[in-house]
Amino acid sequence: MGLRLGLILLLSWVHNVAAGKMKIVEEPNTFGLNNPFLPQPNRLQPKTEPSAVSGPPHLFRLAGKCFSFVESTYKYEFCPFHNVTQHEQSFRWNAYSGILGIWQEWEIENNTFSGMWMREGDSCGNKNRQTKILLVCGRSNKLSQVSEPSTCIYFLTFETPLVCHPHSLLVYPALVETLQSKWDTAEQSLYDGLITEQGYRKSLRSIFQEAGYLKKTTGNESNVKENETESTQLESLDKCRKAYSDLSKEIKRLEGILDLNDITYEKPGERVQVVRSVGLSTPAANVDDKHHLRGDTGVRTDQ
Repeated sequence: MGLRLGLILLLSWVHNVAAGKMKIVEEPNTFGLNNPFLPQPNRLQPKTEPSAVSGPPHLFRLAGKCFSFVESTYKYEFCPFHNVTQHEQSFRWNAYSGILGIWQEWEIENNTFSGMWMREGDSCGNKNRQTKILLVCGRSNKLSQVSEPSTCIYFLTFETPLVCHPHSLLVYPALVETLQSKWDTAEQSLYDGLITEQGYRKSLRSIFQEAGYLKKTTGNESNVKENETESTQLESLDKCRKAYSDLSKEIKRLEGILDLNDITYEKPGERVQVVRSVGLSTPAANVDDKHHLRGDTGVRTDQ
């Protein structure tokens, strides 16, 4: 009995001595920026503020909420009218966590909100990441699919019962009455042949920008786009000839409209002067009252 007690005391003394020499360092596990067991600081630094909430009013209830979707080793998070983020579910020391896009504007096709564009995400080479959100009918609000059709451009599918009604994504009903009236006017002008398809599309874009559905482009951006379009269209002699022929036909068509409405104008080669009067006097010299219009001038205002 005494021998057993002595052995127990000896083992206890050896354990205490070993424990006294052992240095235990307690540090948090930081192996992997996206360790799910640790609270994550806000590391994401957006380049710009999101645009204002816009579009169909019944979708506004999605603002302030976020929806997640995990595919393979990545977790995607979509916050309507705010941003889209991607988080690598890995314990690698440099696991990716970043912004795929910040809410910018709607994509509109055929009087329909066809998608939400999240742009100005994290840098990707010489451009920024961007994401298009496709809204489809579903029984609940959830992300259901993600793809990357081209480098750093992502497509996410968001299911929601809020778009199941066939008219839920129509643009016209979402506009205020004054903008609906502007659309009606543009539609009538196109029907009457007073503006071209290009002028009609430009009018609609202006309406959508005023409604906040599309972002307004700066003067420099507009000039760049126009220059890019010009350089693409007139890059060869054949295209120049075709453009000249098309413009000549358009001029004849517009001259026919002016003649039909008895509007005075000067022929090509002379100083162009079109009388646009709606019951007001005009500074043009030698213009009789009989040439004044009593209604819409029919002159394009999209130039």
